[in-house]
Amino acid sequence: MPFFFRACTRTFVVSSSTPIAMTRTLSSLATLLSFLALPLAASAAYYNTYTTLATLPNANNCYATQGFDTGSTYAYSAKVSSDNARAILLRTSKSDGSTTLMTNGDNGTTYCTYLDHANDLTLSSIDGGTYMFVTTMTQGSLSLVKLQYSGATYYKVGNFTLSYNGNNVSMSGIKKIMADTANDYFLFKSGLNYYWGTVPKNSNSGTINLTFGFTINIVDALVNGSKVSNITSYTGQGIGYSFANDRLFVPLTYQNVSIVLVYENITTASGTITSNPNLSFRITSSTYSDLFEIESCAVEDGKLYFNCNRRTDPNDTAHDAVCYFNGYVD
Repeated sequence: MPFFFRACTRTFVVSSSTPIAMTRTLSSLATLLSFLALPLAASAAYYNTYTTLATLPNANNCYATQGFDTGSTYAYSAKVSSDNARAILLRTSKSDGSTTLMTNGDNGTTYCTYLDHANDLTLSSIDGGTYMFVTTMTQGSLSLVKLQYSGATYYKVGNFTLSYNGNNVSMSGIKKIMADTANDYFLFKSGLNYYWGTVPKNSNSGTINLTFGFTINIVDALVNGSKVSNITSYTGQGIGYSFANDRLFVPLTYQNVSIVLVYENITTASGTITSNPNLSFRITSSTYSDLFEIESCAVEDGKLYFNCNRRTDPNDTAHDAVCYFNGYVD
C-alpha cells in the first residue's frame, strides 16, 4: 500500500514499484523536514528596560525609599529619614502616576515614628478592610507593624514580635502568599533565608513564631545566561511574589546596577533552591550612575512593578521612583 508525505508543496506517492534508492532519498528528506518543523526551545527571557510611573517626593526629612507593594489601583511606598526616626507612606496611582503623601490618621501628621527602617511591606484585605504589614528590621514588639488604611489615611492598629526558635528576630522582607478564612500566611526574608509566618486575621498583637522555609542560592544564578561575577557584593532588599505563578522575585543591587532573580514553586520549596535560569531582569543605569537601587517589587496586572532609590550623585534626593519593567507579562 502506498503512503504519502508532503515535501514543500509537492505530494509524492511511494509504492512498491518505486526504486529503493529514490524511496530512501525521499524518506531522508521527510525526516529532515519533520525535524525542521519541530518547535524551537524557548530562549531565555531577559528584561533590561523600564518605565517610570512616578517620581516619589520627599517629606519630613524622609529621603530614602524602602518598602513597597501594589494593589489593584495604587502602589504604596515607604520612605524613611536617615536616622529611621520618621517614616512616610506614599500612594501612587497606577493609571496616571499621581502620588499622594498619606496622612497619619492617629495624629493628623504626614509621618509616623514606629516603622523604623520600614524595609518592606505587604497589603492584605481583612473582613472588608484594607491593611498593610510592615517589616521594620527591628527586634521585639515592633518588628512587624499592622496598619489599616482607607483612601490616603492610615492608622496603626497592631504590632507583633517575630520569633524563630525561641529568639526574637528581625526580618528585611515580607509578602503575603495566601490566606484562608482565619489567617494570613506570609513569607519573610532575612539575608538568603526565608521563613513562613501565620498571622490570625483578628489579631493585632502577640508573637508570630516563624518556621524555616528555604534558602536561595544566588552565586549560581544566571542573568541573561551568565553568572554575575561579583554577586556576593550585591545588597538584598525587599521581595516580590506572583500569586498567579507562585514565583519569588528577589532584587539585588550593586551601585548603579540592579538585578532581579526569580525562584519558582515557592509554596512547596525546601532546602536550597536555585533561580530560574531562563527568566531574569537587570537595569544598568547610566543616567543614575551613582545609584540605581531597586528596593522592593510586586506583581500586579501581569506587570513587575518596583520602587527604587536613584541618584545622579551622592547628594541627589530628587529621583526616587515607582517603575515597572517593559515587556514582562507574568
